[in-house]
Amino acid sequence: MNTIDPIYITGHLHPDTDSIASAIAYSFFKRAMGVRAIPCRLGKLNAESSYLLKRFGFEEPMLLTDARVCLSEIKLDPLRYFKPDTTIFEALQEMNTGHFTYCGIVDDEMHLVGLVTKSDIAAVGLGDTAYNIDILSKVSPEDIARTIDGKILFNDPEMQINGRVSMLAMAEKSRIEDYDISGRIVIIGDYAEAQKAVIRKGAGLLIIVWAEGVDEEVLALAKEHHCPIILSGHGAMNTSRYLFFAPEVRHIMKTDLITFTTNELAEDVGAKMMRSRYHIYPVVTPDKKLFGYAARYHIMNCENKKIIMVDHNEFSQSVRAIEKARVLEVLDHHRINDFSTTQPVTFRNEIVGSTATIVATIYRENQIPIPQNLAGLLLGALLSDTMNFHSPTTTDKDRQTANILAAMADLDIDEFAKDMFAVTANTEGRTLTEMLNQDMKIYDVRETKFSISQVIVTSTKDLPDEKASITSTVEAFADKKQLDLAVLVFTSILENGSVVYYGGNRAMWAHEAFPDENNEEHSFQDGLLSRKQQILPALTKVISSYS
Repeated sequence: MNTIDPIYITGHLHPDTDSIASAIAYSFFKRAMGVRAIPCRLGKLNAESSYLLKRFGFEEPMLLTDARVCLSEIKLDPLRYFKPDTTIFEALQEMNTGHFTYCGIVDDEMHLVGLVTKSDIAAVGLGDTAYNIDILSKVSPEDIARTIDGKILFNDPEMQINGRVSMLAMAEKSRIEDYDISGRIVIIGDYAEAQKAVIRKGAGLLIIVWAEGVDEEVLALAKEHHCPIILSGHGAMNTSRYLFFAPEVRHIMKTDLITFTTNELAEDVGAKMMRSRYHIYPVVTPDKKLFGYAARYHIMNCENKKIIMVDHNEFSQSVRAIEKARVLEVLDHHRINDFSTTQPVTFRNEIVGSTATIVATIYRENQIPIPQNLAGLLLGALLSDTMNFHSPTTTDKDRQTANILAAMADLDIDEFAKDMFAVTANTEGRTLTEMLNQDMKIYDVRETKFSISQVIVTSTKDLPDEKASITSTVEAFADKKQLDLAVLVFTSILENGSVVYYGGNRAMWAHEAFPDENNEEHSFQDGLLSRKQQILPALTKVISSYS
């Protein structure tokens, strides 16, 4: 599985500590095996996960929003660019040296302002005379001197040129009278009388060839007529050829561009490319800074992400467009529901209380040592998912693994669990809507779509007195999410039980699964702890009986 392309390891939507820790730990294991693995999350971290990451010195995993590839994730053509004041001649030389046929034009902050291609440059040398006149009328003496390896002998800010060019290199003074050279760029030889004649006739700029200097009388006359003088480093022919490439690229660049942003999906970009005929497209960041260049072959050759799913196997609980990704592996301890792939995958599903238990086992099977801080993080995930071994999903393997991890991390399990659950059970500052969203899983059973949100509290006696307010919030949540049923479970590990609230047009089914006792509405459900082994099966049984 050794590959250049990254493999994204991710838990489920609305991540809990087990999914976050397992993604981080399994990514570490894969990197130890030579695989470029990246741990991911699919949502905001809960307080418990944030606490454990900070305690053990881990960074928050990257947020993965889509299994499809966006432009920032594929290999594009290199980032090449010119500044607007680059001369056409300089641009052409760089293109020839670097063997590329296009280049973006950027400002000082790297914002894309245009694009120039060799076709644009070819139009300068082969295009209509009127086009050349237009761009040469905007050229500066400095750019001309750089282009023809010249030396400015005199410059004047009051220079006036019209873009037209006359070459009078061999002409004598008497012949010059026949030419209209007013405002023109004049290429002339080393003959002082002829030079003075063209200046008097109103030449806009003088380029002298085959000379090492200029007469003082010529300089004085040039100053009087505001006519700059440049001494060329080439003969007449090359001077005339190169002169047309002296203007800056800003004057020939295209500005009406089709561009794409780095966060656009490759498949969407491919569809847009089919509606145009360009061979290259600039790619910019959301703030319009040049990032690279995309062509059709980039899109045709790219693949969607390679993903390893941990702590879940249902596509409905995974990243957007997971069905388009290449799923390589699954590590999970939940039921197997809607999972299917077009290619074989490594699938490991065990009857344990935590995916962290499976990950820790894989380390031992492959004799890969677990770093101390990672052992602490895995222990926290294991205790979280098994509710400090109170959950009915807990197995002997979970307890054995927890003891091994505690020894590696040099932690006392009871003290560590006490610290961790003090953070988990703290609901201060969190709204009911936030609690509904934080640790929520969505299921689809017999065409009934429902959610189960579980919130750990210190005591169910500390819940808000307004039961009607909680019910109305759950009702509104079910309506907003277009669910047949939304279930909110407040679980106390210390009290070994839960209180269940529900809303939606199938709310009575939840009431039947968790009936009130002693005529108390939303009464305490003794021993109800596990979403996977108790809450979900009870709801599934009732739903199946009615569907």
